[in-house]
Amino acid sequence: MLFAANMRRIRKEKELTQEKVAEGADLHVNYISSVERGERNISICNIERIALALGVPMTELVTEDGARPRSD
Repeated sequence: MLFAANMRRIRKEKELTQEKVAEGADLHVNYISSVERGERNISICNIERIALALGVPMTELVTEDGARPRSD
């Protein structure tokens, strides 16, 4: 559910619809919707496609609070 929550939060922050994310990731909108609801086990390839569509690094989708690694 961490991935799903981060994906939804980022999508909404960027004011993107599920349709826009699906289009950018070249995935079906029903797939994007079910991923956001946590109903699917998602492959690393599709994580990458969704991250690219959202314009974020993959790590932002799979870490607590979408935290980015600190550059100390």
